[in-house]
Amino acid sequence: METPRFIQGVYSFEGQGLEKPVPLRPAISYAVPRDKRAQLIYLRAGNSTSELIYLLLERDGRPMRYFPVGAKDAIHVPLVIVEDIHPESVLELSVGAPEGLRGLTAIDIGLAEI
Repeated sequence: METPRFIQGVYSFEGQGLEKPVPLRPAISYAVPRDKRAQLIYLRAGNSTSELIYLLLERDGRPMRYFPVGAKDAIHVPLVIVEDIHPESVLELSVGAPEGLRGLTAIDIGLAEI
């Protein structure tokens, strides 16, 4: 039986350069329970700044997916290719942004625990 899980909120950031993604504030992380696996179903995000940013979803400290978000724009990414995220994996979300750029991003991530 699937259990939906959501990560939602408005998060602040200060860019350290597009090549140096940093954690959002407050930090976003999700740990898959040891008796479950998870699947990322969708991601929605908005960008308050006048510059391109990207969100980086990492699994156990390694890049899993990149989501570019245009200047003063929003995205909705329904994931067609859904992969299993193994038990006890840790997902973290970071942002890559031009150095010194401060802004907010609205996040809505849908996961399914199976």
